[in-house]
This record gives sequence, structure tokens and C-alpha cells, in this order.
Amino acid sequence: MQGPSAIINTKFCDGISDISDSYAGFIIDQYGVLHDSETVYDGVVECLKELQRRKKFVIIMSNSGKRAEQNSARLEKMGISRDLYNEIITSGEVTWQGLNAQSSGYFENIGKKCIVISRGQDRSIVEGLGVEVVDQPRDADFLIIAGADSPEKTLSDYEPILRDCARYKLKAICANPDSLGVMGGRNIMGPGTLAARYKDFGGVVEYIGKPHQPIFQYCIRIMQEHDIYPGQTVMIGDTMAHDILGGFMVNIDTCLVKTGIHHKTFMNKENPADIDHALDLLVRQYNNVRPKYLVDRLIWGKALPDRKHKKRIA
Repeated sequence: MQGPSAIINTKFCDGISDISDSYAGFIIDQYGVLHDSETVYDGVVECLKELQRRKKFVIIMSNSGKRAEQNSARLEKMGISRDLYNEIITSGEVTWQGLNAQSSGYFENIGKKCIVISRGQDRSIVEGLGVEVVDQPRDADFLIIAGADSPEKTLSDYEPILRDCARYKLKAICANPDSLGVMGGRNIMGPGTLAARYKDFGGVVEYIGKPHQPIFQYCIRIMQEHDIYPGQTVMIGDTMAHDILGGFMVNIDTCLVKTGIHHKTFMNKENPADIDHALDLLVRQYNNVRPKYLVDRLIWGKALPDRKHKKRIA
């Protein structure tokens, strides 16, 4: 990781227009950058339109435990149409592809029976795979952690099933490593918290999404098919732990937005010195890995008032 001598200053930007000419490829996080899981942030649609107008290659990348098509349909419903980006890649999609092949790495011969922990009992992550979802860990070959019914359920609600799975030594796949999620204006428990607790109980976990390299390498391969390489790409995200660290580990420049997970860190800070101090505190928490850029939110030009689109998910 970067040491103190390697730290460079972060450029404060009014919008993505400040950096657009420097990159051909844009990898953009979904939750906390495009929307708060309920409403699209102001300026997002206009920004995506400008990137497409300039022929930029845009990948929306998410730690969602749902497959790519489900996320695309959700974005469409929220007002982000499919012509505003080129690809959408989710950790759920990468997981599905791995389970489908079962030919390499952690997925190799993992089995055909599993326990699924997900939001709203969603089972799409194994649909079409010939994998049977079972209720009892004693009948399972592996565990998938794809979502959490937070805030309705807490960590303690999941501990009995996690303990039982660990007792049967089930290999676990965490298809969404986020420890925290964004819902409305608040942070909620993410599946990564369940995976960490599973490890506390002695379980073995493979993480598929950000900041781990498999999902970034998946994106890089797609970019390279269009003659775009890491040095021509920027990662835009709202979390130091997943977006900024993940981009750093694959040598991609990064841009942190103040919306999302770290919004309280920058709340009521308008003076550049105060913003810089808040950013420094974050950087020290994450091995001195510093984003190259900082922007209020995903907008094209100068910051808009702090409001959101009214359109909500039906």
C-alpha cells in the first residue's frame, strides 16, 4: 500500500467534466453514486448522457448480489435507461457465472446444493444453474450470502443459521461484500457483515465483489475488448473500502464522491481546508490510499442544490 511519502494531493472537482477528457473508460459504482436505493441523485442522468455523447465507455459496477439484468431493469425503473451506459457488472453476475462453470478457483466442484441468504428470499443468483436451494445446512454443499433483510433484521437474527453452516463446514461465497449499504438517507447493514460473522464462527468465505480483484479483472477484460486499458480508466465510487481501495489494487485512478457511505464525514463542510482534513482522516483509516479526485456527487458541471429526483421505485 502507499506509504506517507507516496501520498499525493487529491484534486477537488466541481463535476465529472473536470476529468472526462483524461479517460476513455469510466467504471461507476451504483449504490451511493447513482442513487440511494430509493431515488436517483440529481444530475446523474445528465452526467451519464454527457459521457455517452463524448463516446466514453461506461461500466456500472455493483456489489449487488442480484444478476446484471435485474439491476439493469431496476435502474430503468428508477429513470436510468439502458442507453446511458455500455455494460453493467454485478458481483451476483460474476458469482452466477462462476457457479455455472464450476471449473476454476473457489468455484471448482463446489456442489449442487446450497443455503442462500438473500434480501427478500431472492433466489435468482442460482436460477438456471441446476443448483438446489435447501433449508438445512446438513443437506447443503455450500452457502451463498447475497443479501440481508436490513434494517428489519439484525446480525443476531442471522447468527443461528451462520453457526449451523459453520458447524457443517460449508464453504461460503459472499456475493456482496458490502458491510454497509445505503437506503434512503441512512446506512444499513450489508451482507459483508454476515460474511465477517461467519468467519468469526470458523467459516471460510470467498468474496466476489469489490474491493477484491475478480470483479475488477472482469471489468478490465471487457474494457480491453474495446481497446481501453487501466491507465485510460477511472473508478468512481462512494466508499474508500471498496471502490477506492479496489481501483488502487488494479492500478486504476479513482474518484470519491461525497454521497453514499461517507456522506456524514463531509456533512456541513464547505471550507476546502475542512474538507481536506475530513478526507485525510478517511485516508489514514485505509492504509494511506488516497483518491485522485474528490467530487460532491456524480454531476457533469458545478454542484447542484442538495435534492433528489422525485421518481421512486414502484
